[in-house]
Amino acid sequence: MIRSQVLICGGTGCTSSGSKAVQEAFKEQLEIAGLTHEIKLVQTGCFGLCALGPVVIVYPEGTFYSQVHADDVEEIVQEHLLKGRVVQRLVYDETTAPKDSLVGGTVSLSDTDFYRAQHRVALRNCGVIDPDNIDEYIAVDGYAALGKVLTEMTPEDVIKCVSDSGLRGRGGGGFPTGFKWSLCAPNKADQKYVVCNADEGDPGAFMDRSVLEGDPHCIIEAMAICGYAVGATKGFVYVRAEYPIAVARLQHAIDQAREYGLLGKDIFGSGFDFDLEIRLGAGAFVCGEETALMTSIEGNRGEPRPRPPFPAVKGLFGKPTVENNVETFANIPQILLKGADWFASMGTEKSKGTKVFALGGKIKHTGLVEVPMGTTLREIIYDIGGGIPNGKKFKAAQTGGPSGGCIPAKLIDTEIDYDNLLAMGCMMGSGGLIVMDEETCMVDIAKFFLEFTVDESCGKCTPCRVGTKRLYEILEKITQGKGTLEDLDRLEELCYYIKANSACGLGQTAPNPVLATLKFFRDEYVAHVVDKKCPAGVCKDLLTYVIDKDKCIGCGRCAGNCPVDTIVKTTYIAPGHKLPSYEIIPDKCIKCGACAANCKPQAISKH
Repeated sequence: MIRSQVLICGGTGCTSSGSKAVQEAFKEQLEIAGLTHEIKLVQTGCFGLCALGPVVIVYPEGTFYSQVHADDVEEIVQEHLLKGRVVQRLVYDETTAPKDSLVGGTVSLSDTDFYRAQHRVALRNCGVIDPDNIDEYIAVDGYAALGKVLTEMTPEDVIKCVSDSGLRGRGGGGFPTGFKWSLCAPNKADQKYVVCNADEGDPGAFMDRSVLEGDPHCIIEAMAICGYAVGATKGFVYVRAEYPIAVARLQHAIDQAREYGLLGKDIFGSGFDFDLEIRLGAGAFVCGEETALMTSIEGNRGEPRPRPPFPAVKGLFGKPTVENNVETFANIPQILLKGADWFASMGTEKSKGTKVFALGGKIKHTGLVEVPMGTTLREIIYDIGGGIPNGKKFKAAQTGGPSGGCIPAKLIDTEIDYDNLLAMGCMMGSGGLIVMDEETCMVDIAKFFLEFTVDESCGKCTPCRVGTKRLYEILEKITQGKGTLEDLDRLEELCYYIKANSACGLGQTAPNPVLATLKFFRDEYVAHVVDKKCPAGVCKDLLTYVIDKDKCIGCGRCAGNCPVDTIVKTTYIAPGHKLPSYEIIPDKCIKCGACAANCKPQAISKH
């Protein structure tokens, strides 16, 4: 009889930290201890606290162990699973209960700051079930929504329910999902398609990957529901080849669903046929745009098509097609089971439900969070994310990746939803949220994202292919201290031209990081241009490293670590010191920072 379950995160983050070795160690140690029939090992998807991996949770106690290594497993098995004593040194600090507590030394993970403010819908099963076991998905009402749809509802009923819920596309633009389905449904064709966009290309974004890794069956179920609603019998999941764990689990889930009769012919005896295939993408960012994605599925180079005609009329292989991203589909089964009003009760007036964000950058708790629309940026960063490390000040947050913009510190209490972000010149995007502190140069950030879009432009249209390159060159000129005030005007003019004339969403949104940083941090641009200074001390061409001779103890560590021998000994001996100080020859310095990094008395500063 099973008395305990040991859940081990098998998401990409924890896998890269060694969770497979942890799992193998548990198998070995449980066998040695004779506990294989009492303790069940379960590999799950992402728990959300990615920086703490590998993650292990022991139930029924709910003890949350973080940064577990294979060498720690024997102690957990012997102390916790055999003797009932929690291994306190491995317990995540925020789940440690007071000594006089009666809950076995730990508190529930759901009671921590990270989880308390979250409301999980799209991520409801991630970190809870074994994604490779269809029975576990069924045990948490999996495929119940599909059964309800096929036996109790008409296609029109399904579309109305999705429309009434207020669900908007979670892939970027926020187009109403039910309305998109309603555009496709009336169109007559011998074949219609449902496409899931899992080509998650934003730097720092890993929401869709985590859903596919932790709950692949919910995507299969949602796509079948969509197929029934619009009259499609075939679906494709387009996922980038860089997601091998997600691809493997999704394929396994598709095979299981077919075996159970939940994909294929006559599902639930309803006469409805639907099946799925996976298509691998080569990692082109432009294939996140729906028409470029469809072109790639067809076997051609991923380039956008002019619209109209829209995919609902003429999409994949020239047939009517509905395309939504992973997170959008992940909400569908719960909406059909719990009703449109339940979903619409969360969020704001025009942005219903929840949103998944991938928290990254200068934040204590890097990972996945899901919060109701309308949650403020302050709540996400400080209440959930744990704030900025090392006592630094929050400066800005980049939303929407290379297609988005930045939210400055003065707007930290803004409620995050589609309309508020658009009003600021930002966008939701797929949900990447990069946090930046006071040591971040906003000109450099704009250049970083623009460099990405320059590389990822498909080259089909001149405004994007050439225009983004010219934008990047101007930013490069500014960060080198060679810019002029006229360059700032030229930047804005070029940004608006590219937005207005590019063929697809990649080019139309590429200038957003530049425009947003110009809007909120124009003083930093002016400092680079007029004062030839980088206020954040990031842009190397504008930096000068200086040794404070009175602080220098003459140890010579800086000179020993200088790769170009630009640090020399002087004859000056500071009061209280025994050895001569050092100085940096500015003309020879390559500004690598190795000297400052190795200076124990912190006598080297950058200006």
